[in-house]
Amino acid sequence: MKKIIVLLLVLVLSLNMVACTSSEPEESAPVDEVEGTVEETEKEAEPVTISVVIKDISPTDPQMVSYFDLIEEGLAKDGLNINVELVEMPAGTYAEKLNLMLLGGDIPDLIYFQGGDEQMAAQGLLEDLTPYIEESTYIKDNLFVHNKERLSNYPYLLWIKPVRSKVPVIRADWFEATETGSALLEDPSIDNYYEFLKELKDEDFDGNGAPAYGITVAGKLFEINQVFNQAFGLTSTWIQDDNGDYIYGKVSDVEKQKLEFYAKLYSEGILDKEYLTKKWDTKEQAFYDNEVGVIIGTSGKVVDIYDGKMKKTNGAESELVVLPPANGVGQGYMPVDTTKESRGFAISALSEHKDEVFAMLEYLASPEGQKLDRLGFEDVHYEVVNGKIETTEKAQEWWSLFWEPLEVSFSDELATPLLGAPSTHSLELANKYYTKDINIKIPEEQVPNWDAMENLYKEFSADVITGKISIDKFDDFVDDWYNAGGTQITEYANEVLK
Repeated sequence: MKKIIVLLLVLVLSLNMVACTSSEPEESAPVDEVEGTVEETEKEAEPVTISVVIKDISPTDPQMVSYFDLIEEGLAKDGLNINVELVEMPAGTYAEKLNLMLLGGDIPDLIYFQGGDEQMAAQGLLEDLTPYIEESTYIKDNLFVHNKERLSNYPYLLWIKPVRSKVPVIRADWFEATETGSALLEDPSIDNYYEFLKELKDEDFDGNGAPAYGITVAGKLFEINQVFNQAFGLTSTWIQDDNGDYIYGKVSDVEKQKLEFYAKLYSEGILDKEYLTKKWDTKEQAFYDNEVGVIIGTSGKVVDIYDGKMKKTNGAESELVVLPPANGVGQGYMPVDTTKESRGFAISALSEHKDEVFAMLEYLASPEGQKLDRLGFEDVHYEVVNGKIETTEKAQEWWSLFWEPLEVSFSDELATPLLGAPSTHSLELANKYYTKDINIKIPEEQVPNWDAMENLYKEFSADVITGKISIDKFDDFVDDWYNAGGTQITEYANEVLK
């Protein structure tokens, strides 16, 4: 009996072993594969959500929501199921509000910076874009020379735009009515510019009285410096003295001469008496309302917008004329800084969807993406008539949110150029007078001192121009600047630049 029980136990164990060893892989594998396929299908069915924050772009703006919906549709054609989630920014200065949001730990996947990015990069919060660009199809071929140089120095911001010098513009009918305009074009010297701006301020060109001012700017000297800096000898941020040493341009003797000239323009009412409080919108409105003869606008699309609005307000004869920079010691609009992009798009180093974010940036550099980004909405900003793209009156209300390479091809032929004649000419002049800046990246530990020194200059220059203090106090300002940290910065600049 015991032998029978033992035999039965052996038989049962043998059957169990056979059962275990007979589970053939080719029978079990398909089950796992089916389960895996179901999981993958469910995963693919769920879109990858990427959060995006951009200045002046709100999830409550129907046009922008539609724009990103179209981007999602374009990506879907490439097999990418992506949902773009726009981040609402609170009212206030964008750079400040963005910094508060990021420092609070709320870091979107794609971030548009217009300042404040270096602090994030120093903390390792921004992704190095170099490997993504190297493997790209469209972006790497669309980079300008200055883009490449900036990325090699600072690989965290991407901003594919042509050189965007700020250029002076005037309505054509007024320019043609001046006695000094032709002399200005032949020889745009500082003296000829002064005579030209003075005539604009003094003469009545349309029977409605002379404009209040010859020229205005939006609160800062940066715009008017585009016209006059190089002519006075401020050919770069750091310039060399007679000994070959680098000094900061704003504490040089030629800066003193320039500020004295600006003070003259201001005292004679040629420079807008309210330039310090002017904003971009009030500056532009004064131009369209013929309260000022010349304003400075960014070459390319911005000039195109100015041109459209001016003609809409004052007629076709008021098409804009783009003026050259003043000629003197040097000639050119402001030299181009290649230390880094001053603005642009960054990918969060903490993002779980970096590849998907860059895929969107790459799509926007493709012909299909460029058609959307450059032209806007079909039947709103453009129409396709007989196989050709024709822009509508609303075309000038659209601007490229992302990239603007010089060469772009669409599936349909353009009936007219993307930009009008004045804006195209503005880009040509920007390239003609392109010069590379000589500048340094301020060490992080010196940034607070540097900010204080820049504020010192802003206050002093404003007081000199508006007549509150004499230009004779320039040497005192220079001493204050060096004492506030300028000595250390200058020593560092000479070490780097030499």
